[in-house]
Amino acid sequence: MSDIWLVEAPLTIDFEDTNEREREFERDFGTRSETDDDAIGQWLRSAKAKGDTSESDPVVLHMIVELYRKMDRLEHLILGNAPTRMVLAHHGEVEKIGLEHFELSQPLFEISKRYYGRLELPIHPRREVLFYFEALSPTLAKIVQMHSKDESEWGVYMRARERMMIRQLKGYE
Repeated sequence: MSDIWLVEAPLTIDFEDTNEREREFERDFGTRSETDDDAIGQWLRSAKAKGDTSESDPVVLHMIVELYRKMDRLEHLILGNAPTRMVLAHHGEVEKIGLEHFELSQPLFEISKRYYGRLELPIHPRREVLFYFEALSPTLAKIVQMHSKDESEWGVYMRARERMMIRQLKGYE
């Protein structure tokens, strides 16, 4: 375990042992896949494929899409038909992350057990990441399955935290 590189990243995680509700977790994980996008995401992909967005500013387009998604979420909340998230049994504080690992601040895992987890990355736009992981110790876990787009965002966030840590060590912040 000495070759695992972790950087400080204060996050919160909800998780549960996969033994009891494996099918429910598989369904939740599957419905949240990259191919299962919202209406505006599907429209944007279609418009890009047709070349309709070639003259658009990508940053402005991205911001408009995110505003639409926020309004859509607000509408669902107001109408009382907001999609519910699966409630997971345990809640913990992530202290450090690596590309394939993370560490909790408190010992909450049972070694060698497989868990299903959910956490929100503090990036723009906010991204909820779903994944399966295996406990290597009461506090350390290895991520074993994550959607590829989430893997990319996880890596970007981890590297940003790493750069921040290096700047702090050099006294730039």
